[in-house]
Amino acid sequence: MRHLALIALLALSACGLKPLYGGGSDGGVAGTLRQVEVATIEGKAGWLVGNALRDRIAADGPALYRLDVRLADSISGLGVRRDDSVSRERRTLRARYQLVRLSDGQTVLDASAGSDAGIDAVQSEYATIAAENTALERLSGIIADKIVSRIALYAQRNPAGAAPTP
Repeated sequence: MRHLALIALLALSACGLKPLYGGGSDGGVAGTLRQVEVATIEGKAGWLVGNALRDRIAADGPALYRLDVRLADSISGLGVRRDDSVSRERRTLRARYQLVRLSDGQTVLDASAGSDAGIDAVQSEYATIAAENTALERLSGIIADKIVSRIALYAQRNPAGAAPTP
């Protein structure tokens, strides 16, 4: 039985997979994330996404990178009742982000992330607004997770001091 586990472990290591956060908080990826400063993002969605990013990145040293994020937040009606009022909405949050190396101003990562959420538009305007706000909070966390994952992947592929991959 132990031989089977050893063979499985060797096969897994031979496939080229490596843990993204290998080395834990002392690893290269975590070290790179700690050196990313999040630039101010405009608007309520920007405040939420910025806070979520700062929580996940936990910068604690001198910044080597700046993360610039631009958001597009929209709400569109999907379902219509007999009285022509909207019964279902979709909130969409899209982010275009760039990771800029501060030493030379070069953009080393330029990507986008997005997510959307469905919202029931009920007769109570207060309840609908509360649902829209809750959806924005949830979407902000999802966007932040996607951005941090992409930066972590960049950091793994481009250890400190290495030239960016094409």
